[in-house]
Amino acid sequence: MTNSKETPPERSEDQTEVAPGEIQDLEDSVAQELLDPVIDEAASGPLPDIQAEADKFRDLALRAEAEMQNLRKRAERDVQNAHKFGVERLIQNLLPVLDSLEKAIETSLQAETPEDDPQLEGLKLCFKLFTDVFEKEGVQMVDPLGQAFDPNVHEALSMIENPDMEPNSVMVVIQKGYRLHERLVRPAMVIVSKSPAGA
Repeated sequence: MTNSKETPPERSEDQTEVAPGEIQDLEDSVAQELLDPVIDEAASGPLPDIQAEADKFRDLALRAEAEMQNLRKRAERDVQNAHKFGVERLIQNLLPVLDSLEKAIETSLQAETPEDDPQLEGLKLCFKLFTDVFEKEGVQMVDPLGQAFDPNVHEALSMIENPDMEPNSVMVVIQKGYRLHERLVRPAMVIVSKSPAGA
């Protein structure tokens, strides 16, 4: 009768027992040795180039967005100015008509026309209608009589000695000026006083 129990084979002297944790450590170190050259190559390879390119395109996108915002603001400002100053040319063309009405009223008053004269009343009414419409559209009259001369708003036709007025003051307004929303449409034509020669 044979013995059913088999005895395990004897270990030779060169075989040693290896723990499972040691096997894992060994595998990790081998894997790390294999990956290190690949990681080094990637770090020195295209990855930094890609990052630099991404930064470049991000910068371009930010600049384009800023430019678009500036363009949008500029367009909004242009539209506002078009609404605000769109009637400027029409105002310039109507100013001679207003000047003629004003001159007709002055001439009638100088000719001592009675105040209740129907023609004079009609002229005054037309002049008032004109000035009311201008006011509604943002047009202001510039009548600088007695004020200091301002070359930004007035146009001096001549200078006359006048001891009764401060030098460089507007002594005569030949033609009134007009502004549209603070923008000068037409300067006032004036005669400016100056000090007498002996003073």
